[in-house]
Amino acid sequence: MRKAAWLILVTLLSSDGIGAQSWPESAPDYAKLHFIDKLMRQMTVEEKIGQLRLNCIGAQSPREQLLEEAGASTLGGIFYAVGRSELREFQDAALRSRLKIPLFFAYDVIHGHRTLFPIGLGLASTWDTDAIALSGRIAAKEASADGLDMVFSPMVDIARDPRWGRASEGWGEDTHLSARYTESMVNALQGATLDAAGNVMASAKHFALYGAAEGGRDYNSVDMSLPRMYQDYLPPYRAAVKAGVGAMMLTYVAINGIPATSNIWLIRDLLRQQWRFKGLVITDFNAVAELVSHGVARDGREAAMLAIKAGVSMSMSDTYFRDELPGLLQSGAVSQKDIDDAVREVLGAKYDLGLFADPYLRIGTAKDDPADINAEHRLHRAQVRDVARKSLVLLKNDRAVLPLDKTAVVAVVGPLAKSRVDILGNWSSIGSSAQAISVYDGIAHALDAPNRLLYARGADVTGDPLVLDYLNAPGANPADVEVDPRSPTRMLQEAMDVARQADVVVVVVGESRGMSYEGASRASLALPGYQTQLISALKSTGKPLVLVLMNGRPLSIGVEHQLADAVLETWYSGTEGGNAIADVLFGDYNPSGKLPISFPRSVGQVPTYYSHLNTSRPYQADAPRAVTSRYFDEAYGPLYPFGFGLSYTNFSVSDITLTRQSLKRGEALGASVVVKNIGQRAGGTVVQLYIHDISASISRPVKELKGFQKIMLQAGEEQVVHFNLSEEDLKFYNAQLEYAAEPGEFSVMIGLDSREVKQRRFELL
Repeated sequence: MRKAAWLILVTLLSSDGIGAQSWPESAPDYAKLHFIDKLMRQMTVEEKIGQLRLNCIGAQSPREQLLEEAGASTLGGIFYAVGRSELREFQDAALRSRLKIPLFFAYDVIHGHRTLFPIGLGLASTWDTDAIALSGRIAAKEASADGLDMVFSPMVDIARDPRWGRASEGWGEDTHLSARYTESMVNALQGATLDAAGNVMASAKHFALYGAAEGGRDYNSVDMSLPRMYQDYLPPYRAAVKAGVGAMMLTYVAINGIPATSNIWLIRDLLRQQWRFKGLVITDFNAVAELVSHGVARDGREAAMLAIKAGVSMSMSDTYFRDELPGLLQSGAVSQKDIDDAVREVLGAKYDLGLFADPYLRIGTAKDDPADINAEHRLHRAQVRDVARKSLVLLKNDRAVLPLDKTAVVAVVGPLAKSRVDILGNWSSIGSSAQAISVYDGIAHALDAPNRLLYARGADVTGDPLVLDYLNAPGANPADVEVDPRSPTRMLQEAMDVARQADVVVVVVGESRGMSYEGASRASLALPGYQTQLISALKSTGKPLVLVLMNGRPLSIGVEHQLADAVLETWYSGTEGGNAIADVLFGDYNPSGKLPISFPRSVGQVPTYYSHLNTSRPYQADAPRAVTSRYFDEAYGPLYPFGFGLSYTNFSVSDITLTRQSLKRGEALGASVVVKNIGQRAGGTVVQLYIHDISASISRPVKELKGFQKIMLQAGEEQVVHFNLSEEDLKFYNAQLEYAAEPGEFSVMIGLDSREVKQRRFELL
């Protein structure tokens, strides 16, 4: 059948189901289908089940056992092994098997591989899809050069509860921004074609709704209406599918009572039928076994049955598929088709990766192995430094304390100032802390005058025994938290003595990277330990005080914000983080980052995302005593809103000009503003467009991001920034999950953050 005819047939016969949107389905690759069908006819049941198993070296699967399984074709892939020589040994074993089916090799490469870029929230703070793509291309190149075929990335979960430790990995709270970033990252990782060295298969995660876990507690359940699910939380996963992502990793959580690993609606109905996803569906680590913990499976046998019938392609850290599927098949509880469908997806992924054509495509030959896997030339320092600078967000700068003068005497204080481990952030792949640049290192490079650089630790990141026991538990990953044996009083006094000798104090505080990680949910968003007391003591010296934050989640730093003269959010900024931070502190780079997630004033405000629904009694700023939806003992709204970020220059935004007052379906409406740099130096900013559906069949968010443009302006320069709006931008899922734009009045808002916007109205006819 010709491709054109195939597309016509798909259009006529396909049904998207409730709430789905359609797009053309690609024509089948008949050579691939023929190859896989022929191979599967030769495979035994044991070999087929083996392809559904994704395991790593560990107590459950010792190295020798995995080599044996690879040689018997009872293993589909290996994760968490890295390095060409080691992977070559496993591939050699696989190619000694009867059918010579190659393995694929996977790893968590969330924000870089050897060169660590800023964590997800940091990358998201660039508001720059080219920067996102650059980080993805370099990660793919480095991972492929180490023999990896697949990366468990990007992490695309919407996160609106900063208590959740894994908020650090993703793109933040906004649906539109996250979908744009997801598309860029998937395309960057996978390249133009997957069967080329230098490109890797992306596995988007965690499908679905992981970031909405109750109370921000990792692995907790999610109970959510379908309209909200479709509206706010599903679009980034769908963006990954539309970008051609090769694999999707499932979430651990139960969605409306049904764990993702056994959720037929989620996998078969939504992902496979409505979205037409043809790639791998991979469980998270040990998730099939955890169906028993969820209480939906009596034992391993039932867990394996539920997972395979739900549409799982591969079981990560598997024993249950191996042990239970043969008996389930024999008894008829699982059909041959259930297994064959999953096997076909695994073999299809290996085909797409080029592994049947060349099993050593990314592993290469021994003669080409790098002599030193950590060699400096394998890093991409210039690129990561540039992206890291773009990720930094200036939150406060009273009296233009920043940028600093390079002739000043600078005191660098704080428990994270010299940490090369923490600046890499969580999920740091195989990046080396020995090659990382700490904040202290970066400032030392910038000053290039040891006599003008002072240092004191000032405090530990925490002294709480309960927290330390958790972070320093045997086998803890990331690395242990360093504790200074001196008393807090002694460290504090030393810091004050050092501060008094300086012209300016830079205090580097926040969380150790292990505090913003999988399983690391926090009940408090305050700075841990004695760090607030340290900041207060340094303020008492009367010296200008610059707060440098290192953290993987929004923190409630209202007190610290008041104490500091300047606040710079740096997240965990990666291999070149210290140099990038110094570039901004000393004005060699003008900060342009914007927050991808709101900062609450206190944990009691959570959730405090910007795109909330209105209420029957919205807050009234001009009537603070009115009975409205607010906390009466806290100032209204976040400390720092979504989209916020300052510069060393200032910008003005004109009123909005619309090309028309009404919009007909099928047409476009233009909205533009004039942005002018009214400061004294060149700088960049992000112009953001939001909409509000004033009256609809269901309550709509007070603002929704629908477009953004990052611009650079010289001092005194101005630029017209133009956006086009169409019917598509106004669509939403109604109570019946119909996706449509309803006629009526809309507000269009444009500004440099989500709080301070100019506003005009138009009508959709």
